[in-house]
Amino acid sequence: MPQYQTRGQIPAKRHIVFRKPDGELYAEELVSTEGFSDVYSLIYHAFPPTMVKSIGEPLNIAPSVALAKNLQNRSFKGFNLQQADDYLESRKMVLVNKDVYISLAAPRKSMTDYYFKNSQADEMIFVHRGEGLLHTIFGSIGFCYGDHLVIPRGTIYQMEFFGTDNRLFIVESFQPLRFPKRYLNKAGQLLEHAPFCERDIKTPQNLVTNDQKGEFLVKIKQHDSIYPYTYASHPFDAVGWDGCHYPFGLSIHNFEPITGRIHQPPPVHQTFETPAFVTCAFVPRLYDYHPESIPAPYHHSNVDSDEVLYYVAGDFMSRNNIEQGMITLHPIGIPHGPHPGAAERSIGKKGTEELAVMVDTFKPLMLTQEALDLEVKDYYQSWLY
Repeated sequence: MPQYQTRGQIPAKRHIVFRKPDGELYAEELVSTEGFSDVYSLIYHAFPPTMVKSIGEPLNIAPSVALAKNLQNRSFKGFNLQQADDYLESRKMVLVNKDVYISLAAPRKSMTDYYFKNSQADEMIFVHRGEGLLHTIFGSIGFCYGDHLVIPRGTIYQMEFFGTDNRLFIVESFQPLRFPKRYLNKAGQLLEHAPFCERDIKTPQNLVTNDQKGEFLVKIKQHDSIYPYTYASHPFDAVGWDGCHYPFGLSIHNFEPITGRIHQPPPVHQTFETPAFVTCAFVPRLYDYHPESIPAPYHHSNVDSDEVLYYVAGDFMSRNNIEQGMITLHPIGIPHGPHPGAAERSIGKKGTEELAVMVDTFKPLMLTQEALDLEVKDYYQSWLY
């Protein structure tokens, strides 16, 4: 997990008197996980975070499942998703189950007239195209191509984009996203053999206290609906905070690959884990250096997880006809492997420049209509000679 951080002004101890210059108390808020049993942060607000002026009618945004039972290798052209001005409207769920929602998004504009809070899931936003700032009560995180932005559930945020060409791959997890346990020592510090370290983690900076009253629209996601809340104070009114619960960024370009004499399996590329799925980052790396090694992966029949690969850049050595923004889905129990000629082509190669993000789910994924609209229909036949 990310390490303890503190920003702005906080009192010497928790739950004691802490006053504004005018003598009024700051409003202390505990943001905690698993009740009071896991990571948390304490935030000190200019105004109580409970000042709600009105609540509008919820908008149902539950995924529309078009194919509930899938037993076919499939591929989707993610960059065929049409752009939309609004950030939330641009998010289109493509693969879902009860543990995770996987979406694509292509927003043209920044969030300017509202804020968003996902109260039902942690979010991992992978930035394929675009750059900007993630604004939160904890401060801001600058993001660019290759960043994973991890936003814990319950975090109010705004996305500011510096341009209009933005492409995002979004994973919503109904369980907390954690670093793999094997990367951590007993104190929670990343170990020497982990492929990234604390220096690589982007934490919120430049805390700004918006000491304002007015009307501020926060769109809250819960129960697969968007609830429009209008608050009487600015959602980013913190004068200070401390703790271990906050958003952070990790660039795929800072992932240091683990290599070997023969082909290494996907767990060496792992970035995050939950009890329901894992994520991995495939990055430029030296190939296997055994004199008779075959760098392309062997055929694989995964009997207890669906494999999703999101292709970011480079020539993916095991696949033919891959484009940026494509997604492949290889379901539980159906073999997949190198395309015809890929294994032979890989022999003798010294390295790869590929970039991809993988999500392996431990329960089958269902397909939405948005996914079927992006599908390459004959992908399952692409292994035929």
